[in-house]
Amino acid sequence: MSFFSKIFGGKQSGGKQGTPTPAEAIQKLREVEEMLMKKQEYFEKKVEEELDIIKKNGTKNKRVSLAALKRKKRLDKQLEQIDGTLTTIEYQREALENANTNAEVLKIMNFAAKALKQSHNNMDMDKVEDLMDEIKEQQQIADEIQQVISNPIGFGQEVDEDELLQELEEMDQKELDEALLSTGPVTELPEVPNEEPAKAAAKAGTSKSKVQEEDDDMKELAAWASN
Repeated sequence: MSFFSKIFGGKQSGGKQGTPTPAEAIQKLREVEEMLMKKQEYFEKKVEEELDIIKKNGTKNKRVSLAALKRKKRLDKQLEQIDGTLTTIEYQREALENANTNAEVLKIMNFAAKALKQSHNNMDMDKVEDLMDEIKEQQQIADEIQQVISNPIGFGQEVDEDELLQELEEMDQKELDEALLSTGPVTELPEVPNEEPAKAAAKAGTSKSKVQEEDDDMKELAAWASN
């Protein structure tokens, strides 16, 4: 029985009879890869040995050199076949690993979907909608209460800004008037005389004499009244 028959032959433990599970197939492919890599390493050493024989004999011993060269050619061909086989196995193993990963992911997603469905089965959409409506209503009530609390007491009515500006202008004008009055009495300038100075003096003297006479008469009257 060949090596591959030993690896892939026989009854498998998973799935149908003779059909390995993805994990088993991946493990078998890794074993084949390891075997081929060891064989590849062995052939590469043999190629180095044949090259050494060719270098030592060269054209001096053509028969030995030609025999070594033929063996090297066969080894190179086997190495080329091993490289191709390793590439194929590597692709197949990666595909199986990806498929196995996807299967595990799908299995977990299916499990999670069932758990999510079970969670939703315990929820009544009508009750959820009623709950959300109640939350929205309570939030509106809370907003209204906050708005009422935030308004200062006694300032519920709005004030006309035009009236405020007019009052402010009146206050400014009042302050300006008070500032002007606080500067002291205003000294009146003398009137411009309508007569010549000499005539004005004479007239003033006449007025003074008349006032003196009126004072003398008042004194005489008072003296008479007292007797």
